[in-house]
Amino acid sequence: MTDEESPVPDDVLKSAKDQLDEEEITLANNEEILHALSELTPIYENDRSYFVLGNYDREPIRRLNLVIDRLNRRTDVYAFRMVDIRGEWDNSIQKFCLIADIVTYLVGVAEKEPSDFLVEQGLLVGTTEYFAKSHVLKRKYEDEEYPFGWMQDGVFELFDREERLYQWRTEEDLVDVAGKLP
Repeated sequence: MTDEESPVPDDVLKSAKDQLDEEEITLANNEEILHALSELTPIYENDRSYFVLGNYDREPIRRLNLVIDRLNRRTDVYAFRMVDIRGEWDNSIQKFCLIADIVTYLVGVAEKEPSDFLVEQGLLVGTTEYFAKSHVLKRKYEDEEYPFGWMQDGVFELFDREERLYQWRTEEDLVDVAGKLP
């Protein structure tokens, strides 16, 4: 994928950017954002940082934590989830974008459960800079050939073409594929 190419139509990207631009940030909001980002000093203190995305339901978040633990065992690495950044954010897309801009890698852990990282998946493939530093760990289900739906399957195909899609079935597999991340 070149810098000029994007799998998302220009009008969709322009609409999303216009919507973000229309959001006004008050001085108090800006101070809160700066305070929350100051909690991320480990990003700057380590060679690599991983922003891990996924489902925050009880069992899936446990698996996100397995990925984070595996990554944080490396030297000079800081891995974290969005909920690790405190503060009351009115605009979660804005929060995502601010964090995504400063990390080394974005890692999505995809499961078919609801409340997955669907919005973020669109941003990962719709923004050249985010796509270039993203990897997806996709759960493979034995009993279902297409558990995710055509939109997500399209996202996964893009990552697969770039050899940044890793599939897993068990938690042991998940830890193994997390170990294969750059």
